[in-house]
Amino acid sequence: MLPQNLCKIIRPSLADTLANGGSNRLNPLMNKLVLANLIHRPMRSLISAAAIAIEVVMIISVAAIFLGQIDGQKIRTNGIGADLIVAPPNASFIQAVGGAPIPAANAIAIRKLPHVAVASPAIQTFSLAGGSPEILYGIDYASYNALRPFIYLAGGPFQGPYDVIVDNVFASTGKGYHVGDTIQVQGHSFRISGIVQSGKGGRKMVPLETLGALNGSPGKCSQFLVKADTEANDDLVRQEILSTPGLQNYRIWTMHEWLSMMTPDNIPGFNISLNVVTLIATLVGFLVIFLSMYTAVLERTREIGILKSMGASKGAIVSMVLRESVLMSVVGISLGIGLTYAIHAYLDAKFPTLFFEITDEWIIRAAIIAFLGAVLGASYPALMAASKDPIDALSYE
Repeated sequence: MLPQNLCKIIRPSLADTLANGGSNRLNPLMNKLVLANLIHRPMRSLISAAAIAIEVVMIISVAAIFLGQIDGQKIRTNGIGADLIVAPPNASFIQAVGGAPIPAANAIAIRKLPHVAVASPAIQTFSLAGGSPEILYGIDYASYNALRPFIYLAGGPFQGPYDVIVDNVFASTGKGYHVGDTIQVQGHSFRISGIVQSGKGGRKMVPLETLGALNGSPGKCSQFLVKADTEANDDLVRQEILSTPGLQNYRIWTMHEWLSMMTPDNIPGFNISLNVVTLIATLVGFLVIFLSMYTAVLERTREIGILKSMGASKGAIVSMVLRESVLMSVVGISLGIGLTYAIHAYLDAKFPTLFFEITDEWIIRAAIIAFLGAVLGASYPALMAASKDPIDALSYE
């Protein structure tokens, strides 16, 4: 007895197929079988497509979060208005990881240099106190504001040591924050004195002296943000700073240099983490497709025997199985990309402080990885199907 899905397709044209030697009719027959087999086993097809979709979502989403954090930090740091970043000897270009080891009073010496317009001491510290990772800024308000003035949307500068300035993105989180509200910073209560336009350093900025005291480093800072009298004098300012007694070994980056270093290749562990997640996602997709096609081939042993007895070549059988996996991968990839944009919309509404950067490069990369994983996962079952002996296959129960 013919398998049900094969019977519906070949019964009307079996006589013509055999009369023509099989070859003329087998190609359209195979095309119909590909769709019929997927429709005939809807749950298996849906699960396989969902596995590929999850693979795509994992790859794109992890890359989007990682890249978003890097690019978000670049945008906010570039928006401060500084031309150079001056850090202590042996400091990393990755901010907020080196503490506050240098005297903030050194800013006075830097300000006296001929081609320096502004020198602002600042502390950047990494914090998980609020339940999510963030970089807190401790600033000397007068000099920091002189780099590029704040654009206030509400309120104004600090009025006391436990005041905090927040940007409009943070202010829109949760039920929303307003001037005068109290928030927790480093385990202490701070009053919101002002809400500013985002893109100028941290989402939360507190007085330099207060953050230094809370971190156990009063009177210290982690870097100096320097503005030259003209951008053309950046190198000249660098030379002047390095010629100043006590500052000879300091590390100095122009903003352009710093931005160029903030790439995945320069972030410790970035590519390793991303590659691990990509590998896991690829293995999940590969194994699901492999299992799906392997069991499908076993279930369709008699069907394959009938096709081979009608003259179907090994290549035709392999092509049929692979085309099924390709169709499932296309559906899964499309679904995965759509889900990723849905996740982006949700995160943007729920967690506006989180940068989730979906790039064309990673969409293409995830699609290629998922596609190749699906094809490879179906390759062995396809070869296994093609190698079946038609006599044995027809006698299979």
